Amino acid sequence: MTQMGEAKGKPKAQRRISISVLVPLIAFALMALFGWRLFTGDDSLPSALLGKPVPDFALPPVLGREDGLSTQDLIGHVSLVNVFASWCVPCRAEHPLFMELSAAGEVPLYGINYKDPPEQARSWLDELGDPYARVGADVDGRAGIEWGVYGVPETYVIAADGTIAFRHVGPITRAILQKTLLPMVRDLKTRTTKEPKL
Repeated sequence: MTQMGEAKGKPKAQRRISISVLVPLIAFALMALFGWRLFTGDDSLPSALLGKPVPDFALPPVLGREDGLSTQDLIGHVSLVNVFASWCVPCRAEHPLFMELSAAGEVPLYGINYKDPPEQARSWLDELGDPYARVGADVDGRAGIEWGVYGVPETYVIAADGTIAFRHVGPITRAILQKTLLPMVRDLKTRTTKEPKL
């Protein structure tokens, strides 16, 4: 009886071991897939806001800055909006490109600082440079919810009429900037100048 009880117990123990190994493996695979999508710049996450007006929002400035950011600041010209945070490693990686973009002056870049302690946001911009024409502090993340932010960084192309033309999830690379964002900005600017003014 004892031997039979032990024999019955072994498969159950083996099942527990295989489940305890399988669950972490599945979790790791899902995290790896998410990480791959984030770091390869896969921007295929759907956005219900594409082609619709930017959300109605008004953010105070980041600590140490004079100008916050609101819906009205994004109407009347083609622009980019970058959602970033000091605690975001990919945000740090893309930041030098935004500094270059700001210096070139081809398109206004606006920032939404997402869920950052005020002092950390200010220190981050002071240390790395501030490429933003205006930057709003979304300390509680409410504006991010309105924008449908999935995670930082995210970058949006905004048309002159204030609609969201494009959303990129993940860090911006030089290739994405030159092959996707800037051509779209140029196309939107061309369309804006060709439209008859009423």
